[in-house]
Amino acid sequence: MKQTLVLASNNRGKLAEFSQLLMPLGFELLTQGELGIQEAEEPHATFVENALAKARHAARASGLPALADDSGICVPALGGAPGVQSARYAGEPKSDAANSSKLVETLTAHANKSAYYYCVLVYLRHADDPQPVIAEGRWQGEIIATPRGHGGFGYDPHFYLPELDKTVAELSAEEKNHRSHRGQALRALIEKLT
Repeated sequence: MKQTLVLASNNRGKLAEFSQLLMPLGFELLTQGELGIQEAEEPHATFVENALAKARHAARASGLPALADDSGICVPALGGAPGVQSARYAGEPKSDAANSSKLVETLTAHANKSAYYYCVLVYLRHADDPQPVIAEGRWQGEIIATPRGHGGFGYDPHFYLPELDKTVAELSAEEKNHRSHRGQALRALIEKLT
C-alpha cells in the first residue's frame, strides 16, 4: 500500500532524487506546490529548526506526513557561514553567482579554505508529531577561487573534492547524488524508517 508524503519543497530535482529512494519503501511523494501549499518561513538560526518548521507547515496544511530538508554550505574559517543563509548569502534577489563570488572574496583573507555541505532531513508522521525522525549528512571539501565544471548549482563549481581532484560541478548527477550531503542524509533517514 502506497503512503502519500508531502515534500516541503517545490524543487523538482529534490523530488526526483527523494522519490527514487523512497518509492521502494512504499512512499509516493508530492511537492507542497502540487497541493497549493505556500513555502514556509525559515527564520531560524539552525538547519534543524528550519527543516522542522517546513515539515510542520507542510504537514499541517496538507494533513499528510511530511518530509523537509534544510541544507547549505558551512565554512569553518568564517564561523560556519554562510550556513542557513547559503541561498541568500549575497542578499536579495537570490543569485548563485553573487553568493559564490562573495564567498570566494570573503575567504581570500583566510588560509583555511575547508568547507562542507550540510543537510538535515526531518520526517513527520503528522503536524504535531512529538518524535520527528531526523537524519543528517555532511560532505567535506574546500573552496577554490576559480570555478570548474558546468553541472550542479549553487556553490558546486567552487566546491573542490581533493580525493577526486574534481569540483562537484564536474561530477555526473549520479555520482553527486551518491556522494552528496543530501544523499547521505536520505540514506540515513531510510535506515531509520526501516
